[in-house]
Amino acid sequence: MSADSFLLLIVGGIATGTIGAMLGLGGGVFLTPFLVLVFNLPMHQAIATSILAVIATSSAGAAMNVERRIVNLRLGMVLEIATVIGAIFGGLTANVLSGEVLSRIFAVLLLCVSFMMLWRMRHSREVSTPIDAGVFPASFKDEAAGEVVSYSVARVPWVMCVSLIAGNISGLLGVGGGIFKVPAMNIISGIPLKAATATSNFMIGVTASASAFIYFAHGHLNPLIASPAALGVLLGSFLGVRINRRIKGEYLTWIFAAALFLISLKMFWR
Repeated sequence: MSADSFLLLIVGGIATGTIGAMLGLGGGVFLTPFLVLVFNLPMHQAIATSILAVIATSSAGAAMNVERRIVNLRLGMVLEIATVIGAIFGGLTANVLSGEVLSRIFAVLLLCVSFMMLWRMRHSREVSTPIDAGVFPASFKDEAAGEVVSYSVARVPWVMCVSLIAGNISGLLGVGGGIFKVPAMNIISGIPLKAATATSNFMIGVTASASAFIYFAHGHLNPLIASPAALGVLLGSFLGVRINRRIKGEYLTWIFAAALFLISLKMFWR
């Protein structure tokens, strides 16, 4: 690998890691099309690299959010049961499908993600289930508002169903699944958005680890590609978590949704 390619992988990883950590999506939504369109990497290798990068994203974001006590650890471990099961089946399915089919599925997913990001921005509401009306009670300090937010979790079985689907998509396409889990935790279970995003970031690393071994066993993981990409994503994740505390994501959401829409069209017709 040339020095230019190595540097480009790190820069691309930083960009995708920053975006993924800022929006709570995991960097895979952006890293996979970057590897396919820029480096012309086979789809299975791109997904395997993306899964490894998602683990890096989760490790960085989760460490900072756990320290700030925003992550609901008990809820995360319960939902992870369903998510890991879905991720294992997704990883097994991906090795049966062709690269062309995976590319089409990923393009459709990007379209869905772009519209869901806009929907989430327009309809998300800072609601929370009262502390005595659910399970897994928790609290955290909202630095932007300067107050302590207390809440509990309602309708856990429904969110577990969503987590099963999100895990399957994560293992199949190498994305974090946060675009499904975060709105589900906020709307269905009444978890504040900041806690939902932090808990999702905590979970996606474990989810990705479940399917990473499957891709590695099938020989899809290229260390020369995965190492600089994961390094870049790790650095970008730290940056994204810090930026997320200080700026409003409304304008960024519009830009990223438009970018995902264009990328999905390019990947679909590729």
